[in-house]
Amino acid sequence: MGLYINLGNDGFQSARNGEYVDKSDLIRVVNSTLNTELRFSCVSRCRRFGKSMAAKMLCAYYDQSCDSRSLFSDLNIANDPSFEKHLNKYPVIYLDVTDFTTRNIPRIEIVNTMQQKLKEEIMATYPEVTLRPSDDLMDVLVRVVDHTHEKFVMIIDEWDAICREVSYHQEAMDEYVNLLRRLFKGGTSMKVFAAVYMTGILPIKKYKTESALNNFQEYSMVEPRRMARYFGFTKDEVRMLAGKNGMDFDELEKWYDGYQIGDEISIFNPNSVIQALDAGRCRSFWASTGAFDAVANYIQMNYEGLKDDIILMLSGGRCKVNPTKFQNDMSVVSSRDDVLTVLIHLGYLSYDWRKEECYIPNREVAGEMANAVEANNWKNVVDALKQSEQLLQATLQGDAEAVACGVDAAHDEHTSILSYNNENSLACVLSLAYYYARNDYVVHRELPTGKGFADLVLIPRKSVDSPALVIELKYDKSVDTAIDQIKRRHYTAKVQEYAGHDLLLVGICYDRETKQHTCRIEPFTKE
Repeated sequence: MGLYINLGNDGFQSARNGEYVDKSDLIRVVNSTLNTELRFSCVSRCRRFGKSMAAKMLCAYYDQSCDSRSLFSDLNIANDPSFEKHLNKYPVIYLDVTDFTTRNIPRIEIVNTMQQKLKEEIMATYPEVTLRPSDDLMDVLVRVVDHTHEKFVMIIDEWDAICREVSYHQEAMDEYVNLLRRLFKGGTSMKVFAAVYMTGILPIKKYKTESALNNFQEYSMVEPRRMARYFGFTKDEVRMLAGKNGMDFDELEKWYDGYQIGDEISIFNPNSVIQALDAGRCRSFWASTGAFDAVANYIQMNYEGLKDDIILMLSGGRCKVNPTKFQNDMSVVSSRDDVLTVLIHLGYLSYDWRKEECYIPNREVAGEMANAVEANNWKNVVDALKQSEQLLQATLQGDAEAVACGVDAAHDEHTSILSYNNENSLACVLSLAYYYARNDYVVHRELPTGKGFADLVLIPRKSVDSPALVIELKYDKSVDTAIDQIKRRHYTAKVQEYAGHDLLLVGICYDRETKQHTCRIEPFTKE
């Protein structure tokens, strides 16, 4: 067992010894690419979304130096026709690039050191193969394949570590890209590799509009294709884990659900779920991802009204984004779309490809985004977030005057940011003003009710004993008109189907002449 060749299955064995969710069908997808034109795969996903776990699983499955049958016999892949054909049949090269970026060596020496270490181990593993001192890594691999007639499976974990951590050193970056091209784009690449699986945070870097390795099939947070369900935990998987560990599924859903990855519309952050199960309670585990400083710096750039977008998303809204122009290089961020795309790849935003929109996926990430806003000294936004708890309490207590004053304050703080000239812009401000409510409520903008759309509906989570709120917003009209519309269009009946609670009807109106808000709060008891 070496450091880079045929590492065995210890890594995956450790995973199976703990709380493991079966993602082995990923192997079926990779098997379908073996020795085909699609054999080169780059699967990028954000931190703590199971990248290394997948790499260890693939190593254990393909590695010919070990017998991994017992590790997979009870998993989904064991039922696939391709399982026996490829189980432990290949020499496997495993490379964790962070093993080299974290060494105390000059940046310019990273790529050379990486090549040299791999060459040394290959030559030690295959001493019978005649090698020349001048051979580079690809030459060595070709000679081994010529001698053994066995192609390699190569797995690269954190492939983009150099791109992220040494991007300021252009010479090192160029050397790394040239190494990857030498290995995977040359005429002998298909002769040497049965499959290559690279995983990291970023897709492959673009030069102008073309990928540096355009023969790779790319699966990313923006375009996951058939890999989507392997990027995180599905709702059914988390429900199973919750039941097994005696955890409240609704709490796990509130904190960690919300990612849309391709056609999978309800994906949970897997690391956060596992951490919550171990801790026995839900809280934010996002700070440990190490990306906070980068996020704070990116949103401070405020390209093309980016600040407005962040505020809108904190209020529960969505923003249009074009992720296709990003060069997949975190050091080359020069537009609003670039920043939003980086945040999608880092997991701070989710991407709806059908609508080409991004949004904050869940409570955990919203809290970290709010921290990033505070770190940028956006005082008016920070103050609004802090005051939102008082606004919710005033609403629940039926204090209409306090609610009107609270909305006045929120309007004054954001009137220069959000165009405040209709009911939709009023809804944006109100959504941010009720930010704190997301701890205990599911907040819906324009909830369909059968006879129209309620402007803002707050439905308490299952563990919360508080009334649902139906908030109707009016511009240059009376609060009586707002309350009357809720009743006349029977919004209450539909909301009670969702909530099953007593309701509070809230009318909030803005007068353009006086520039003041008025409020009326009325209880509505379930019939």
